[in-house]
Amino acid sequence: MNNPELSRMANEVRKGIITAVHGAKAGHPGGSLSAADIFTFLYFEEMNIDPADPKKADRDRFVLSKGHTAPGLYSALAHRGYFPVEDLPTLRHLGSYLQGHPCMQEVPGVDMSSGSLGQGISAAVGMALGARMSGADFRVYTLLGDGEIEEGQVWEAAMFAGHRKLDNLVVIVDNNGLQIDGKVENVCSPYPIGEKFKAFNFHVIEIDGNDMQQIREAFAQARSTKGMPTAIVAHTVKGKGVSFMEGQVGWHGKAPNDEEYKIAMADLERIGEALCQK
Repeated sequence: MNNPELSRMANEVRKGIITAVHGAKAGHPGGSLSAADIFTFLYFEEMNIDPADPKKADRDRFVLSKGHTAPGLYSALAHRGYFPVEDLPTLRHLGSYLQGHPCMQEVPGVDMSSGSLGQGISAAVGMALGARMSGADFRVYTLLGDGEIEEGQVWEAAMFAGHRKLDNLVVIVDNNGLQIDGKVENVCSPYPIGEKFKAFNFHVIEIDGNDMQQIREAFAQARSTKGMPTAIVAHTVKGKGVSFMEGQVGWHGKAPNDEEYKIAMADLERIGEALCQK
């Protein structure tokens, strides 16, 4: 896909996020919306995957380390063809396979169950090492939250990945600046994020994580980087695309009511119409 097509798909992914969280009457829209462009690029452009064969041996792997943003992952998977988009409103419902955090036993396309913050990157590092040891050439991607990287286990995993020179690993940090308790810099500042990853022998790229061209260039650079893992620090807007959610910490983990849902979907419809003109 070209960049305008990817941006239009990212907007559809955002609609799916709002639809899912509204249907659940619970969930995490803010960080799902901020990462929607990254989810879209990964699943529609970057990764070697096949929705018709979710477990194919040579597929690239993705681990959603910030597992609470499952609505974003589910929407991308549904639009990519892993399961029906019509199932998104069943999020968190009793009996639904789309639970509040990704479950690899239940959801097609999910490579690792996640939700306990800090642990997903360790699983991704293990996958990357396993590929190295077995001679497989698949790549491993993991998405972390900027609040999540306050967890010490993240840096143990980063130290190991850098030491082992796992150049088949890409760590993406969704740096939207807000976590459940407020501004990341006020809760327990992880800044400067890039310098920390550099200290653990990562190649670091800092981008606007809501700009599709910058995302494209970052992943191309990561693919060409040899001898060290890559960390992409993606500066994003929490709640991106929905007027009353953008930059508002209160929408970290809250569902829109019926009126708010209509406003949010109208916002995204307008964005979609504008993107169609490009």
